[in-house]
Amino acid sequence: MKKRKYWALVLAIIIIVVGILLLIRGLSGEDSWIKDSRGIYVKHGNPSSTPDYVLEQKEMINCSNYLFGKAAMSSVVQLNSQCLGTCEDYAVDIVHVLRNEEDDLVENQCEDYKNGNVSHFIELNNENGEIVRIV
Repeated sequence: MKKRKYWALVLAIIIIVVGILLLIRGLSGEDSWIKDSRGIYVKHGNPSSTPDYVLEQKEMINCSNYLFGKAAMSSVVQLNSQCLGTCEDYAVDIVHVLRNEEDDLVENQCEDYKNGNVSHFIELNNENGEIVRIV
């Protein structure tokens, strides 16, 4: 009889410890989405699902790539510190490959962003359209 109580107690302790470890792992954000230095969401660990905000950002990145490609194909457009347009709540702006003080000037920001029509922006470099940052 004492052996049964002993094993039941050991089993209960093991279950509690495993439960606490799973809870701590879940709260640690080990399996989540984090922003990299450019502001792009990347997987951290193995998240079980992709949140809506990550899917939205991926759509905006695809849209900005489309706008860049369209502008690059046009011989009229100079890809140098200009606004390419908007993708929903994001303005898509071109900046120099090595960002400089000219890129930070208010007059070089997209009108829609300056006027508050959009809340965010995506900056692409002027050589190949790679993302510089997303804010």
